[in-house]
Amino acid sequence: MLPESLQKWDALFSAKARDLYPSADPSHDFLHIRRVVAAAVKFAAEEGADLNIVVPAAYFHDFVNVPKNDPRRSQASRLSADAAAEYLQSVGYPAQYFDGIKHAIATHSFSANIPCETIEAKVVQDADRLDGLGAIGIARCFSTSTIMGRPYYSEDDMLAETRAPDDKLFAIDHFFVKLFKTAETLQTKSARAEGARRVEFMKRYLQQLKSEIGG
Repeated sequence: MLPESLQKWDALFSAKARDLYPSADPSHDFLHIRRVVAAAVKFAAEEGADLNIVVPAAYFHDFVNVPKNDPRRSQASRLSADAAAEYLQSVGYPAQYFDGIKHAIATHSFSANIPCETIEAKVVQDADRLDGLGAIGIARCFSTSTIMGRPYYSEDDMLAETRAPDDKLFAIDHFFVKLFKTAETLQTKSARAEGARRVEFMKRYLQQLKSEIGG
């Protein structure tokens, strides 16, 4: 439950997010944002992070959505940080939180490779990365790969047991190239525990998938 001082902002941010994140890309739509916000609020309570920074940063971490295969991808989080600050200023959000919000947004991205220097940034990064794991992570992986026109798996070696995994070719390979490693990058205790549970589920899923296709 958010404090009363943030509830009116939460309603405003939620309405803005519905307009900002279209359903055309289910891996980065409004539902993704709501999941990240919910996780970030939970982790903030457990880690003592400032919700005045965490909540808007979680809502607007993907304010500028650059496709994963776009050469500008590494700039997306910085662009989002600037755009979010501009929006927050336009609606009169307290300016003393802007630096913290911009840092949390800028550092959430893998491709930006900016170290988190605050607990708020760690919380937002963990909440976003956790959404790439578990059952929802599997769904997001396949939806993104479909948009990029990549098949689910290699017909010859589904689990990359005799070849180097390549997620530019197959959706399943993204599990090995990035997603399993994501859990190792989580920075808060609560996120690491949940991440480990989700990775175990994903490994069981792969074995079930392998049995179904006779791999």
